[in-house]
Amino acid sequence: MNFKGFEKLSFIDYPEKICTVLFTAGCNFRCPYCHNSPLIYNQGETITECFVFDYLEKRKKILDAVCISGGEPTLHNTLYSFIQKIKEKGFLVKLDTNGTHPEILKKLIKENLVDYIAMDIKAPFDKYPIVTRKKISIHAIKESIDLLQQSSIDYEFRTTLCKELLTQEDILKIAEYLKGSKRYFLQNFKDGSTILDGQNKFQPFSKKELKIIEEQIKGYFPLFKIRN
Repeated sequence: MNFKGFEKLSFIDYPEKICTVLFTAGCNFRCPYCHNSPLIYNQGETITECFVFDYLEKRKKILDAVCISGGEPTLHNTLYSFIQKIKEKGFLVKLDTNGTHPEILKKLIKENLVDYIAMDIKAPFDKYPIVTRKKISIHAIKESIDLLQQSSIDYEFRTTLCKELLTQEDILKIAEYLKGSKRYFLQNFKDGSTILDGQNKFQPFSKKELKIIEEQIKGYFPLFKIRN
């Protein structure tokens, strides 16, 4: 399995763990605010599986986990065998996903090949085509949500806040649907040179708006946090 991005050391991607982050190429969404746009088009230097395992071997006394992000990792048919190798080496595995392939998540969970899953919830279900700019199966998204909620593994749901695409009411709708989930995080949009639709086109929510949202939904979840 090859990758297009590699963050050697992260203290924030896996809660309370030190991990390395691998980024896969390709995505079945086209969210306009995506900050990893080069990954969508398979741009950049290729990082081989051999290089990754060589690095992990050298850092095995420091690292707790490997986080596989993207792009969308579940698009790759080599994901399963790659994770098997990671687990055989004794690392925890975190997977970032958009939830469009619940059958893959189900298999990974059933065979104890993943320890933590972070699933992006892009919008209320009726706005998914607007935010992702793709025709997708909402049934698959709901199935992935249900799967995580009913599983015994650690997981989180998270939503990126962008004023041009989502309203405070939208966030409340999402929170109502996810109510009772282990963790829900809101990530305020950050502009940058790699944004898919370009810089200076989108705005984050204001501090006042974030405070209102927090007061409305913080009681819905055992752990709720706004990441700025």
